Amino acid sequence: MTIGSATPPETQRDLQQRFRERRLQMRLTQEGLAQRSGVSLGSLKRFEHTGQISLESLLKLALVLNCLDDFSAVCDTQNPSPRSLDELLAASKTPKRGSRT
Repeated sequence: MTIGSATPPETQRDLQQRFRERRLQMRLTQEGLAQRSGVSLGSLKRFEHTGQISLESLLKLALVLNCLDDFSAVCDTQNPSPRSLDELLAASKTPKRGSRT
């Protein structure tokens, strides 16, 4: 069983929805978020409608929406995400007893 097998379009739609929900939770209008982030209103509207946005603009929105730190985990080579259920289970196993010496 593979973990995280979402396609790019699925991930794009997920981000689009999450950013819109976060904006609404913070009680920001599209105009307010655009102004605070420096992203054009047209770009923000396009992102919320189609999911299309530049990486720079996405990161600017993330900064205002307090989720920029979430991007630091992308492609983290120090703490890679498990790629399968077996890897996840193996990583979570802890010894039940101390070792004998």
